[in-house]
Amino acid sequence: MFGKNKVAMLVAELMGTTILTLVVLSVRSSGIGYSFFVALAAGVAIAAMTLAVGATSGAHFNPALTFGLWTARKIKTLPAIVYIAVQLLGGAVAYWLYAYLVKNHLQSTGGHYEARVFLAEAIGTFIFVWGWTAAAAKKFTGLQFAAAAGGAFALGIIVASLASGGIINPAVALGTRSWGWSTYVLGPVVGGLVAANVQSMLFSGTEMAESTASAKSSSATVTVPAKRTTRKKK
Repeated sequence: MFGKNKVAMLVAELMGTTILTLVVLSVRSSGIGYSFFVALAAGVAIAAMTLAVGATSGAHFNPALTFGLWTARKIKTLPAIVYIAVQLLGGAVAYWLYAYLVKNHLQSTGGHYEARVFLAEAIGTFIFVWGWTAAAAKKFTGLQFAAAAGGAFALGIIVASLASGGIINPAVALGTRSWGWSTYVLGPVVGGLVAANVQSMLFSGTEMAESTASAKSSSATVTVPAKRTTRKKK
């Protein structure tokens, strides 16, 4: 059975992903639905939700991030599967709420495979996941971690928007009817996988190793044993 803490983790991921998707839907359907404003609103949503429930669930809110962390062995298999399922459910719930509130349905815009859309989504997700994992590796907490996660997500959307819808999140893609296996799903998944493993293999622990080495060198002292002088008896 799930304990209270585990249920809280899943509810946090569900609520965070739902709110993020609703924010994206709201801004995109408004008169200021430009990429910059979508990125800004989504970044603020990520930061706010991270502050609210980051200590509870880790504030993933993105299947691509969870999958990347799983491949880097930062999260176990069963929690990763449940997280991804809950995140996708959050995207679906957000779309249902949106359709009910505006009394309208969105047309699917996932489209067919396009290399530049796939690459844009992969690069954008790489930026987000790399920023997120770097902040986690530096042990950022609270406002510091929330700002890093939200800023990285906003930057990723802005870059991805060069050639795609700037989704960089399969759950949001599901909620915004932008679902496309070869573009808005595979692109973010590949970007998240590469970013999490590059951060884990190349950068994680580097600063710690350098600081430890410098601390050892500064604390090391050379001790010269004192010479014993003995007087000869006359």
